[in-house]
Amino acid sequence: MFSERLAPIRNFLSLTFLFLATIADASPRVETIGMTVSNLPNAVAFYTNVLKFEKISETDFLGKDTDAHFGIFGVHTRVACLKLGDESIELIEFLTPSGRPIPADSRSNDLWFQHIAIVVSDIDKAYAQLQKSGVKEISVGPQTLPTWNRAAGGIKAFYFQDPDHHNLELIFFPPAKGLAKWHEAKGKLFLGIDHTAIAVSNTERSLHFYRDQIGMHVAGNSENWGIEQERLNHVFGAHLIITALRGEAGPGVEFLQYLTPRDGRNFPADSHANDLWHWQIHIGIKGLKTLLSKWGKELSIISLTPENSTMSELPSVLIRDPDGHVLELGDEH
Repeated sequence: MFSERLAPIRNFLSLTFLFLATIADASPRVETIGMTVSNLPNAVAFYTNVLKFEKISETDFLGKDTDAHFGIFGVHTRVACLKLGDESIELIEFLTPSGRPIPADSRSNDLWFQHIAIVVSDIDKAYAQLQKSGVKEISVGPQTLPTWNRAAGGIKAFYFQDPDHHNLELIFFPPAKGLAKWHEAKGKLFLGIDHTAIAVSNTERSLHFYRDQIGMHVAGNSENWGIEQERLNHVFGAHLIITALRGEAGPGVEFLQYLTPRDGRNFPADSHANDLWHWQIHIGIKGLKTLLSKWGKELSIISLTPENSTMSELPSVLIRDPDGHVLELGDEH
């Protein structure tokens, strides 16, 4: 029975493949970033009205292939694609079955932490707009990172939450920091998405996964601590290593490894895609079908192959990184 074949996925059993090669030549592209929401119309209204995203499409997905893709039985999802500048996000509501809310006591050093960093041309104006909209604030106002931090000094940032308590960041890059396009505002306040940040337990292990296996490259790193960092992420005694990676195109992926405090909790082992802490980074990889047939003893796969298909025939596949964060890999021809 199809539902019986789903049971190992629902129990979080990792499927493994023999890792035979690295894929540094796969030219990965971060195409979009998805998150599970509880009410799609409310989420769309927030992102379009408050953060000035543009709604591009809305589509329903259901049936056995959708069940197999998410590793959940009886799935009916409605997905909205939104765009800001050159970047896009997907808001995913599970009409059936619904999942669990983000834990109320979540902190930025918990390993399920993830956010997107929304670039603005004037952080004070953007912050004022958020205040008018009544968003839940995490940071103690916008913070300017100190000049002693050569990699990040002068960057301004602010953490807040959307209606489902997903973490979001406003970020402003001073001259000589950030991508060149972030300094070409052309009168716009909200410009696009620079990166998605994820909490990791071990930077080297995550580098092995994202750099050595996925094929992304390291774009920069810094070590952050001090009162500004504590006020930014609302974690007392925060001291962390930040490592930025990028693909051939699209937003970057940023690792946040907390050296202190070290009490961050693990990604829930019983997580599913309909839980509201679920995010998924969509990455296009050339030759994915071939690579899947060779890939990796460390690869934890969520998607289950549909009837009469092989894993390499899937148009995309959901996998988990070493800490539990989800990537959706698609074949980029």
